[in-house]
Amino acid sequence: MESPLTSDQSRGIRSKPRPVASWREHHGWSAAASLRRLMSRPVGTLLTVAVMAIALALPLTFYLLLGNLQKMGDALGQNQTISLFLQPGQSVSSADMLAKKLRERGEVAGVKVKSPDQGMDELAKMQGFSGALHTLDVNPLPFVLEVQPKADVSADSVDKLVTEMRGMSGVDQVQDGGTWRQRLEALLGVGQRVVLILAALLAVAVLLVVGNTVRVDIASRHEEIGVLMLVGASRAFVRRPYLYAGIWYGLFAGVLAVGFAVLVEWSLAEPVQRLGQVYAGKLAIDVLPVWLLAAVPVAAALLGWLGARLVSAWQLRKAA
Repeated sequence: MESPLTSDQSRGIRSKPRPVASWREHHGWSAAASLRRLMSRPVGTLLTVAVMAIALALPLTFYLLLGNLQKMGDALGQNQTISLFLQPGQSVSSADMLAKKLRERGEVAGVKVKSPDQGMDELAKMQGFSGALHTLDVNPLPFVLEVQPKADVSADSVDKLVTEMRGMSGVDQVQDGGTWRQRLEALLGVGQRVVLILAALLAVAVLLVVGNTVRVDIASRHEEIGVLMLVGASRAFVRRPYLYAGIWYGLFAGVLAVGFAVLVEWSLAEPVQRLGQVYAGKLAIDVLPVWLLAAVPVAAALLGWLGARLVSAWQLRKAA
């Protein structure tokens, strides 16, 4: 027969985990009950989730378009070649010496020397120039150095390089597409700021949608909540199902938003592929990173929880 001491100890061991077990059981019940309640009104739940998903998908779509715009700028010559025309009469050795000097600069990726004969051959291949070139006795074209800046060099550094090249000995003219490059970088900077602002505003919109939905739900069950609080239920106990409802709303909306973003990627794939063929395969669609797609449902669930937490705390404080 078991001794009294051992029996008491056994009962104590069994009774200690009961608060934790009850807390865990209530969390499981709250998650399942809130999900069943959402499923019991599919139309209203679907409309709320769809509105939230569209709000979450908009910054994802703008982020996708901005990334593709930046990639398009790189493919079509964001860092355009700088053409440096030497003065007439410069020798091959002078052109090679200047090209070597430019290659030693840290912001230069490469320099190509184009001779007057090569320039003449290119003009001869262009329609309408071949006949006129045959009448020339002397080749009037100068040596041309095609300077390619590195991809990670800023527009200010390229402008400084162009200014220095214009002052080099033997240089007649420098042609640079720096203005276009600066405009593109400025446009991309504005676009990135717009995406951040839009994401913040739409996150607030998600909070408001979840908060209003939870507020209406709590108001419709005002009497039931009052009875629970009269019999001693804590506010945390009462609001727990509503917090899980906010999490479910956010999670479903995040998954649907990812689906919308993937659909946009898919719709852009074919036209971008056709455009890439025109530019010799330099262009390809830039897809959203996997980590971002995985983070959206998690972040949306946290937003849903936060919106439900703020509104339920305010509503229950009023009901108390």
